[in-house]
Amino acid sequence: MPKKNRENDIREWTYMIANNAGKDKEFADELLNRLNSSEDIMKEYVYYMDNRSFLGEYSVGGMTVVDIMIWQMDHFKSDLDRGLYDMQSNPDKMFLMAFDTMLKMEESPDEFLRQYGQDTGTDYPGKY
Repeated sequence: MPKKNRENDIREWTYMIANNAGKDKEFADELLNRLNSSEDIMKEYVYYMDNRSFLGEYSVGGMTVVDIMIWQMDHFKSDLDRGLYDMQSNPDKMFLMAFDTMLKMEESPDEFLRQYGQDTGTDYPGKY
């Protein structure tokens, strides 16, 4: 497939997923710009787009996009426990936010790896 058509497919798919996730075109365009600056993360993203499964070859500090999604699921459960989650589960949002987080991790891995190591999911201070 010619490169221009491929770029259009990626952009249109991202717009569709972003819309499903409740995100606007501006968010999608920003995500695409950041993906274009990371060949490794873009490869993971496009693999998912093409196969609807995760490649899992690239990691930041040992964390793949699947690890990030699991970490986010722990946050989701914690937010439910605290009554902070005000919408139904949205797999497209979880997917996009995992890639958004991975891009941020690539820029500042220590900050995110520290958070990952300290977060306790639903066992937040004062729960019991």
